[in-house]
Amino acid sequence: EGQLVESGGGEVQPGGSLRLSCVTSGFTFTKFAMSWVRQAPGKEREGVAALDSEGQKTYSDAVKGRFTISQDNTKNTIYLRMNSLKPEDTAMYYCAADPGYCNTRGNRLLDWKAYKHWGQGTQVTVSS
Repeated sequence: EGQLVESGGGEVQPGGSLRLSCVTSGFTFTKFAMSWVRQAPGKEREGVAALDSEGQKTYSDAVKGRFTISQDNTKNTIYLRMNSLKPEDTAMYYCAADPGYCNTRGNRLLDWKAYKHWGQGTQVTVSS
């Protein structure tokens, strides 16, 4: 069974930056999709960025132009670089995986309900 472990969250002032990391282990599929999903208190989970093994990357409108998703295959790690952070970015951020790329094809990369494998989350707080 694969595992996902997030890190890099913290508290930052508006306009600041953070880089989240998600280390994956135990997944052997060459085809996959990975997503960063966030959940603010009292709100539904929201997919904010995703990538797949075919080179596609996509972002929600709320973070487009400010967040960047990337991967380092040598370290089995997915990153989320977050710039120009706003108070409304405050949330628990989760890493999610679709090994085998079975459930998220067909424009579902940002559909958090399609992902079956999740990390424990890392908290991001944007406050002055």
